Amino acid sequence: MNEANEKFLEKLISKFQIVAEFVEGHAWVKGHINDTYIVTCQQGGSPIRYILQRINHDVFHQPAVVMQNVKATTEHLRKKITEESSVDLTRRTMTLVPTRGGAPYYQDIKGNFWRTYVFIERVESSHVAENLNQAEQVGRAFGLFQKRLSDLPSEKIQETIPQFHNGALRLQALEQAINEDLHGRASKTQDEIDFCRKHKDIVHTFTSAINEGKLPVRITHNDTKIDNVLLDSESGEVMCIVDLDTVMPGLVHYDFGDMVRTLTSPADEDDRNLEKVTIRMEFFEALSNGYLSEAKSFLNETEKDYLAVSGKVITFQLGIRFLTDHLNGDLYFRAHRDEHNLDRARVQFKLVEKMIENEPAMKSLISSLS
Repeated sequence: MNEANEKFLEKLISKFQIVAEFVEGHAWVKGHINDTYIVTCQQGGSPIRYILQRINHDVFHQPAVVMQNVKATTEHLRKKITEESSVDLTRRTMTLVPTRGGAPYYQDIKGNFWRTYVFIERVESSHVAENLNQAEQVGRAFGLFQKRLSDLPSEKIQETIPQFHNGALRLQALEQAINEDLHGRASKTQDEIDFCRKHKDIVHTFTSAINEGKLPVRITHNDTKIDNVLLDSESGEVMCIVDLDTVMPGLVHYDFGDMVRTLTSPADEDDRNLEKVTIRMEFFEALSNGYLSEAKSFLNETEKDYLAVSGKVITFQLGIRFLTDHLNGDLYFRAHRDEHNLDRARVQFKLVEKMIENEPAMKSLISSLS
């Protein structure tokens, strides 16, 4: 990073409650949405790192609401974790650094929204689950995350992306993208379009149970891919769940389904080798066992019954979103190569096929555990 950009970061970090001397800052290329920087400061002769992040207001149209949600969530989690144990507190939950005026974000003269977290040290993340213990740990972590938030008053958390999991609207957006075909990509994606139309009823899986009041709205993470779980570099233990921008009211199945999507297949989300895409049932069992060890105490019976099909629903919806974004010119998900979002969509659709094949076994397993 050149000197001018470092001066820019130094000026930005000075807006937050950090009593330390700026040393250096650099971009961190991670994630699809926000612009992220790692800033190192010196305090008492020791380096302290922070995450400085610009919220993408093209995706999150109400950044102030996002940050109020993050503030309420992190404060509640910190209180719960402190009641359990104060050991490694700054590594077990995200620590939001307020501005010098006490706000959870800083807005610059261009209207950009910035926030700062304490960098969590001695941790690592993965794109895929590497062993059964890791899958079980991640399942338990998100089950515990939901349980800790189960008594957070719902009025404190607002919807940050309206209709985020509305599958019917996702299908409508796809059809619009197909009809407009702004970038001339529809003809090359006919197989993927046909797949979406053939399996369109998947998006209505939860509809009847929701309408009958059998699936309650809870506070959920809504982006539970394994990348958002930080593991201790030495022990492999789950330390912290990150990326809280999509924490909002939702179904527990959105969280569990995304874990099934990211934990059970050995393939990366954007893998071009579709032969690698499969369901590892032993990983599904480990994930389910870990999740239900924490979550079954507050879930109702209908919620438990729908867990086995939640992966299919969430994976299909995400595939639709990737395909739609590809057709629209890669406006939402950051693309790092040609047809990157199309590759992502193809992996999701292949995974949906595998989930349909394994659905009877998945239902049987959930029933035995719950």
